[in-house]
Amino acid sequence: MQLLLDLHPDAYPLEGYRRKQLLEWIFVHGAGSFEAMTNLPAAVRAELSESYTLDPFKAIETFASTDGSVKYLFTLPDNRQMEAVYMPYLDRKTICVSTMVGCPAKCAFCATGALGFGRNLTAGEVVGQILAVARDQGMSPRELRNLVFMGMGEPLLNYDHTIGAARLLLHPQALGMSKRRVTLSTVGLPKGIRKLAQEDDLGIKLAISLHAPDEATRQQIIPTSYANTIADIMASAREYQAVTGRRVTFEYAMLKGVNDSVWQAEALADLLRGLVSHVNLIPMNPWEGSGFEESSEAQLQLFYDTLEDRGVEVSVRRSRGRDAGAACGQLALKHPEAVQATA
Repeated sequence: MQLLLDLHPDAYPLEGYRRKQLLEWIFVHGAGSFEAMTNLPAAVRAELSESYTLDPFKAIETFASTDGSVKYLFTLPDNRQMEAVYMPYLDRKTICVSTMVGCPAKCAFCATGALGFGRNLTAGEVVGQILAVARDQGMSPRELRNLVFMGMGEPLLNYDHTIGAARLLLHPQALGMSKRRVTLSTVGLPKGIRKLAQEDDLGIKLAISLHAPDEATRQQIIPTSYANTIADIMASAREYQAVTGRRVTFEYAMLKGVNDSVWQAEALADLLRGLVSHVNLIPMNPWEGSGFEESSEAQLQLFYDTLEDRGVEVSVRRSRGRDAGAACGQLALKHPEAVQATA
């Protein structure tokens, strides 16, 4: 049985007015079954149910935080597990979605990296996270207006499905999101960044997880650094900006005694000179067995001030839902066998 969400809206099985009704049920009303689509003829609903499914998940567990955010652990039909996070703010509702089960990048400080790689998610499994969260929160999927591809996995290593999901997010008859409110985060794969730049009808935002301004430190914490130098990453970022006109965000996890020295802040500022960019400093969300600690508040502030004094646009992005295991992979790490599991 095929997951309907894997199809582009223009390829949905109904035509004309019936297709519009189907799309509205899924992306406006958030229907999780064809039976709920009461203004479609019973025969049409039965026919759809015979060939398609709307729900890509076998089970969903929720873990609520005192700050209002909710962590979701999804179990797929093959028994593999992945995660998403719902983060409500005063002025917006944001969801962070996964593009893979596990991750092959294996960043040393990341809980998902400790899981290894299970498989890519399909476009429908990515979008299904949004619909499932909206249903659980009792809202229309279109109320989730901000999305980040920052969950489990490296989006640019699952390029076609990630871009397929992004097109569903932006499609006016699907989720109708603004491209300015969709961000793709990558560990820094120059080939993928350059390819993304050529998606001229997409225009979503780019965030690069740099985490160190020098090769020695980056290779210590990010294995992919051996294949992708900082110089090549920065060159691809500049090309991306030249083509798209978009500001590039750089993610920087603050690791005590590893990448939080003043000289590293100065080196980061030098790297960014001439680029329209923004740096998000992210206090590490500790997890058992990581071997890393978060930087002290004093060191975080010193790093921040050093960047700001050198004209770098910078902010601190605090983790939401720490008490609910908000770091990517923390929930799945309790059942690591679920990354490699099969039905």
